[in-house]
Amino acid sequence: MNIIILGIESSCDDTSAAIIKDGYLLSNVTASQAVHMAYGGVVPELASRAHQQNIVPVVDQALKQAGVKKEELSAVAFTRGPGLMGSLLVGVSFAKGFARSLGIPMIDVNHLTGHVLANFIKVDDEANEVPEYPFLCLLVSGGNSQIILVKAYNDMEILGQTIDDAAGEAIDKCSKVMGLGYPGGPIIDKLARQGNPQAFTFNKPHIPGLDYSFSGLKTSFLYSLKKWVEEDPDFVEHHKTDLAASLEATIVDILMDKLRKAAKQYKIKEVALAGGVSANTGLREAFRDHARRYGWKIFIPKFSYTTDNAAMIAITGYYKFQDKDFCPIEAPAYSRVSIK
Repeated sequence: MNIIILGIESSCDDTSAAIIKDGYLLSNVTASQAVHMAYGGVVPELASRAHQQNIVPVVDQALKQAGVKKEELSAVAFTRGPGLMGSLLVGVSFAKGFARSLGIPMIDVNHLTGHVLANFIKVDDEANEVPEYPFLCLLVSGGNSQIILVKAYNDMEILGQTIDDAAGEAIDKCSKVMGLGYPGGPIIDKLARQGNPQAFTFNKPHIPGLDYSFSGLKTSFLYSLKKWVEEDPDFVEHHKTDLAASLEATIVDILMDKLRKAAKQYKIKEVALAGGVSANTGLREAFRDHARRYGWKIFIPKFSYTTDNAAMIAITGYYKFQDKDFCPIEAPAYSRVSIK
């Protein structure tokens, strides 16, 4: 019997639906919300309203692109958390009503687990090589920076994580202060390709173990920028490419330093990347460089699987379906939770 999973993702400001059949992706549709750009960050109330408008047409389009009728679905997998509560409630409520109307099981998915398992998404006519357990995964996004030991799809251990700001959060805030806009990740990435990563030096944290910290770097960047702008009001315009390149290089160095330590400590050479910041060109190049230098076997998801998307929710649901790991209809959303 075919296993066909509808995945729904609505944890922040992207409404997404995807269909996976027997482990292979058939469709992955996402509606983004441009309304937040004017505010320099996601406005929760606006996000939840946009989800209400987008959820039905996005699911409908995902089914049509996959060539699947709703009656053929085996289960509905949905992001239960963590995320913005208003946004999550839209996806959770839709999933409950949709699953109940069809008489099929519901599968709750941890958003962070989904990011890790994005490395297992398969598509017809592609190589589709996936990590072997155990492997390390560097999960980096606007809200999370974690090194995870992945022992199985449902057995993950956080070895290190940020004790304050996440890497993506630091990039967004520095971009905002430079007047470059939101979201900062794609903007900094594009400018960094044109700049000199050795042009400026910023403070790096000295945190014991495998934990991260990016608040000191952010403060160092903002303090230095303020001083330079006082001396030259047009400083950012004259040096934005070098600033972006130096900021990106510093963040990548911090991330890779702890990841190298984890790989050496746990004697693991299968290393994956995940999360929104995994779309960053400098970080991807660092992964490839480490694969050459240290003999790592690396796994980097496609750009379409790096940001919040339903394909990663559907693939997680596919594995949980095989273990009959379903959730009750009364299961609530949760805004904060660790990976599991």
